[in-house]
Amino acid sequence: MAELAIDREFLRHYAKLPRPVQRAVDAAIGKFAEHTHAGLHLEKLTGARDPNVRTIRVSDFWRGIVVALGGTRYLLKDVLPHDDANAYAVSRIFSVNQALGILEVRDQEGIDEFARALPAEPPAEGLLDHVPNADLRRLGVNPVVFPLLPRINSDEQLESLCQLLPEAQRTALTGLAAGMSPDEVMQEVVGQILAGEDPGEVDTHDLAAAARRTPDRIAFVSGPIELAAILARPFDLWRTFLHPTQRDVAYREVYSGPALVTGSAGTGKTVTGLHRAVFLAGRLPDDGSKVLLTTFTRALAEALGRQLYRLTDKPAVRSRIDVISIDKLAYEIVARDRRKVTVADDEVLNPLWETAAAAGPTYQNRAGRVTRFSGAFLRREWEQVVLAQRVTSVDAYREAGRAGRGAGLRAEQRDQVWAAIEGVAGQLNKRGLRTHTQLADEAAEIVRRSPAPYRHVVVDEGQDLHPAQWRLLRALVAPGPNDLFLLADPYQRIYDNQVSLAQLGIQVRGRTRRLTVNYRTTHEILDLSVRVLNGDPVTGLDGEHDTLRGYRSVTRGGVPEVAAHADRNLELDALIERVGTWLDQGVEPHAIGIAVRTGNLVKTISRTLGEAHIDVADDRRGADGVRVATMHRMKGLEFQCLAVVGLDAGVLPAPNAVTSAAEDPHAHRQDLQRERCLLFVALTRARDVLYLSHSGTPSTLLPETPK
Repeated sequence: MAELAIDREFLRHYAKLPRPVQRAVDAAIGKFAEHTHAGLHLEKLTGARDPNVRTIRVSDFWRGIVVALGGTRYLLKDVLPHDDANAYAVSRIFSVNQALGILEVRDQEGIDEFARALPAEPPAEGLLDHVPNADLRRLGVNPVVFPLLPRINSDEQLESLCQLLPEAQRTALTGLAAGMSPDEVMQEVVGQILAGEDPGEVDTHDLAAAARRTPDRIAFVSGPIELAAILARPFDLWRTFLHPTQRDVAYREVYSGPALVTGSAGTGKTVTGLHRAVFLAGRLPDDGSKVLLTTFTRALAEALGRQLYRLTDKPAVRSRIDVISIDKLAYEIVARDRRKVTVADDEVLNPLWETAAAAGPTYQNRAGRVTRFSGAFLRREWEQVVLAQRVTSVDAYREAGRAGRGAGLRAEQRDQVWAAIEGVAGQLNKRGLRTHTQLADEAAEIVRRSPAPYRHVVVDEGQDLHPAQWRLLRALVAPGPNDLFLLADPYQRIYDNQVSLAQLGIQVRGRTRRLTVNYRTTHEILDLSVRVLNGDPVTGLDGEHDTLRGYRSVTRGGVPEVAAHADRNLELDALIERVGTWLDQGVEPHAIGIAVRTGNLVKTISRTLGEAHIDVADDRRGADGVRVATMHRMKGLEFQCLAVVGLDAGVLPAPNAVTSAAEDPHAHRQDLQRERCLLFVALTRARDVLYLSHSGTPSTLLPETPK
């Protein structure tokens, strides 16, 4: 049997193929893999620049691209339409990076065309004239491009060339052009591509060894059973691939204390956390010790559980990992302590706060008018100051810090605000009600009475957790090596929680790692998403300003479309047409998402799709279909095709989610930033196709798309 390797990007593309084409691919690969002399099934193309590149017939219209690695070892690179496959096969060259030892592919035909388009005479000063060829070789740049570099004198020319080169060489050339020294670039390249590992002696003729050094892109298949399992869930495996940087983070033997992994949307934080949980569980003794894998909502915890099940098939490892949301865990801890627990939801809380506001404290706004604090202000003051700092008396509240809460309060105002808060808290207590935040602190007190129940805790989406929840997490595991493994992105913070881990006794200084490569969305989708954030700085859980420096995508695609409509009915008609087109193209219903800002729009769109005979997902009934949800509920999900609709000026930012600038300018800016982060989260759920629409005046948060 031929030994077969699968390219990560093939899995991504395979998942998008229509079912009949997938079945044809399965049949072709099966025949290929079973044949002792696999070369008999492969076709060499006349004029191919690389003799190792072949094609395999899938159907009259589709061809597979296969690379001969030596002996009976082959790499399945991709499956494309016949003409596209032939064009790819004749234009690409696969080679071994002489410095890094990894398998790379370059567009040699594109490089030749680029060379012909350059001016014949080199400029007086080239962009990379200061870099000797010896340094270029040391950094893994292929000598084939050396003659071109002296003729490049602009960033635009360099970018055009880099699009034709492998990732490691792009990183090296762009770093040198930006003024980094060769040593700095080497550190960047080796850190990102090899996670700091030395490839040892490199044989540039051994393609198979190079493929095995490229685990972030290539997986060798042990046999037909594993192959069938991979093709049954191609995107699941695509997601569980680890880049060497991620692997270094996930499989590090020992962190001396809490470790924090940051990185924006699509950088693989969640899959890194899953691998870390499996790694830690696999090393536990058989004495009942456990790993906790948790996050901030039940839906995300359920998604983690499904991914964990696909990541490992070892029952002993699975049994040592508890996957549960932090709210559910707190509830269960308090309930097991023989306490009756009833959780107060927004339907109960909001009227209480509005009533308290109507009779509560006043302030003088910027126009000089005396007005009352809103119910939303009072609730946030309770959650973000009183509960966050465990304030239990008016005297303590007078002294409490209010960092991030906007304009200061005078002493008499604090007394009035405290009276309003105490009144609502008293009513909740009288009814026997608790919020999830209150339950977290109660659960922490219960846990502290006994030995910590977990050996290790892995936390996903940590940026949205409240200080009370962090106190519970700290209590659940004894301080020590590998105790807490935290994953967070402050740019995806969609709730009010502003946390400093250090102030909560969780020290991560010196144990913070940052992921920068987005594997989910295309370059074009990422570019639009980042522009939503408007460059505003954010503060991470380590108390430091976070940055998007180096954040980039590794794939390219179409430019997101923004459609304007005169009214909502026309917008919905266009949405039905768009979703119908995706379905006709073979996109599975569950791979299509529709994100909106409000629950009312969810109901309207779900009803409209149903009337158009388009199935809508319903978790309560177990029904599969197109996923329609608010932007908040899109957190942690991803879709092949995504529509973000209802992006009107009156809907986003949501009026009830933004403090009036007259009431508190600082809080107003914070609220707007949170709405930007919410839109950023929604847009970055898209993998391949992003469609946006609005009725009437577009939201001020929506950036212009390139023409």
